[in-house]
Amino acid sequence: MSHPKAANTGHNHAHAARADIVDTAVGAGQFNTLVAAVQAAGLVDTLKGDGPFTVFAPIDSAFAGLPHGEVDRLLRPENRHELVDILTFHVVPGAITSDQLAGQILSVETVEGSSVLIDATNGVRVGNAEVIQADIQTSNGVIHVVDRVIIPTAN
Repeated sequence: MSHPKAANTGHNHAHAARADIVDTAVGAGQFNTLVAAVQAAGLVDTLKGDGPFTVFAPIDSAFAGLPHGEVDRLLRPENRHELVDILTFHVVPGAITSDQLAGQILSVETVEGSSVLIDATNGVRVGNAEVIQADIQTSNGVIHVVDRVIIPTAN
């Protein structure tokens, strides 16, 4: 009797792994602010695209850690360009897993166009954020959950 349950659980897990980055984030329930921001920035179709992408996804509490009113300001249509820059700074081309990063310090170019420092010598830090859950596989890439919003530095 336990064998069919195990097979069924495996099937559900495989089904979940086929969801794309956006559907995975929506289903997780801890990325409501990120999903709203992706929608406001017009990036849903991009992140549902073929990829692969690596997304360093800030949880809701990471957005709550921004200065008071900042999320509301960024979600306004007139600030869409700034919001796109911040969100695409959290995305790296390719599917990069934590085992590929382990023990390294790398400067990686983001979709936004500038580079972010990844330090995987003691856990994994991306810019000022720490990866708190790694390697969530999706049909078009990998999500790494981070505890802070990573803000691109002005050039």
